[in-house]
Amino acid sequence: MMTEGDKLPAFTVLDDHGQPVSTADLAHGTVVLYFYPKDDTPGCTKESCAFRDALDAFTERGTRIFGISADDVDSHVRFRDKFGLTFPLLADTKRVLCEAFGVWGEQQWQGHKYQGIARTTFVLRDGVVIKVFPNVDVMGHAERVLAAV
Repeated sequence: MMTEGDKLPAFTVLDDHGQPVSTADLAHGTVVLYFYPKDDTPGCTKESCAFRDALDAFTERGTRIFGISADDVDSHVRFRDKFGLTFPLLADTKRVLCEAFGVWGEQQWQGHKYQGIARTTFVLRDGVVIKVFPNVDVMGHAERVLAAV
């Protein structure tokens, strides 16, 4: 898993509008990248809506938020529209970012093992990781991230 001091890897993925987002787009300023397992599931919805609700506070601090999962653009569009999400959702369908950040691997839920995303958030400043939140508990998470930026 990436740690504090690591640099943003080279990548290009599509956002929820089907537009490419690359390393250069995230390399300046303060950026929150929150990796979540799946669109429109209970925990992921709570986490995303909490970031949505705190977006003005993040913006006031000059911080941009990006949600990342392995879901495709169409799934992100449905999720975004259903819950009124107003920040970009990145479709990492080939798991380029998930693997580069070290959040893809064996997970376990209710006794079942599967390959997926470990809910993790990274705060970057000018393309460098400054804070990592591993094994995220979604309750109060957006507030903890806001306190770190």
